Amino acid sequence: MDRTVTHSRSSVNPMHAILLAFPVALYPSALLSDIAYLNTAEIQWSNFSSWLIAGADFFAGLVLAWAVIGLFVGRAGHARDRGTLYLGVVAAMFILGVINAFQHARDGWHSVETFGLVLSVLCTILAFVAASIAHRGAYSVEKRA
Repeated sequence: MDRTVTHSRSSVNPMHAILLAFPVALYPSALLSDIAYLNTAEIQWSNFSSWLIAGADFFAGLVLAWAVIGLFVGRAGHARDRGTLYLGVVAAMFILGVINAFQHARDGWHSVETFGLVLSVLCTILAFVAASIAHRGAYSVEKRA
């Protein structure tokens, strides 16, 4: 009897992928709440965005720490160039996220305005790029058993 066995392997640790999912979800949510604030001027949208950015920054910091460790040990050791690119993207996402958090901590309309919105867009793009780099190396092998 023939059967096909499929083995899948990602280049990132499953826990790392779970941690990366938070910035990927929270930064775009903060961007949407920034857009809602700019359209309605309801201050609660700005507060909501600040909390979303704080949560995304917390998990981005954990992802950054994991990426630094993973660059030297673990699965990313064989793909040093891609690991370095991933580390750079995650570091930029974290740094811009912290600047974005400081921007959103300002008072009133100045908390979001153009600079806060641009930072939210950049953090969102970098989160998506980091996720695509992290999961680009996933592969699947089929074997006949």
